Amino acid sequence: MTSLINQAFQKANNENRPALLTYTVAGDNTKKNSLEILKSISDYVDICELGFPHNTPIADGGQIQTSAYRAIKNGIKINDVFSIAKDFKNSKKNTPIILMGYYNMIFQYNENKFLKKCKSSKVDGLIVVDLPYPENKNFSTKCKKKGINFIQLVSPTTSKIRLKKIIKDSHDMIYYISMLSTTGGKLKVSSKKILEKYSKIKSLNKSKNVVIGFGITEKTIKSLKKADGLVVGSAICKEISNSVKKRQNVVTNVINIVKKLKNKIK
Repeated sequence: MTSLINQAFQKANNENRPALLTYTVAGDNTKKNSLEILKSISDYVDICELGFPHNTPIADGGQIQTSAYRAIKNGIKINDVFSIAKDFKNSKKNTPIILMGYYNMIFQYNENKFLKKCKSSKVDGLIVVDLPYPENKNFSTKCKKKGINFIQLVSPTTSKIRLKKIIKDSHDMIYYISMLSTTGGKLKVSSKKILEKYSKIKSLNKSKNVVIGFGITEKTIKSLKKADGLVVGSAICKEISNSVKKRQNVVTNVINIVKKLKNKIK
């Protein structure tokens, strides 16, 4: 049976556009709003990524860090993240949800217990930022047995030999980090250069869904629409921060930015 993640890419491909993936931090700016944002944007988004708030998010830039600290301040714990994911899937069962976090959190929770909780919360995929290949092979296999996609990360410096191994071991989606920086940074390389590197990755196995993340905004998204999928996170977290600061409706403002992003890639 084809996974929901694969189905999402097929649907986008049939509509001659890249899949739109969004990233938000669970519990930002409140647990209730976090769930409402997911439910509301899922009408325009192909795949939702939901981050575990972490007090030392090494891969994340300022916008996502601010979102994470806000969620932690709200008292969001691991089980709250699972609760948000489960509530979301109960009302939006056909939209894939991918949880994103760091391995030390999974290790402390216990790997098997964590995966069991993912399964019961109807989680479709996992991104573990600090668990690279080949160290992730054992955990990736455990995910596959549970029917959970483990998403491998590749970067501009990943060698061809290593790329081939990662692609061979990958499940339904590969995440290409467009530049060597934290999330939310301005694109330091041209869209043309990013797509050149992206094409080399795709040429190794055309059947794999490869998404581009890091530095994607309303301004840059259109120039990268040849990709299978595009991930926008920091721009959404920034919108949440601005809405909180101005005391505006967070959910409405996030829907508006997601609509604009979707229109750019149609």
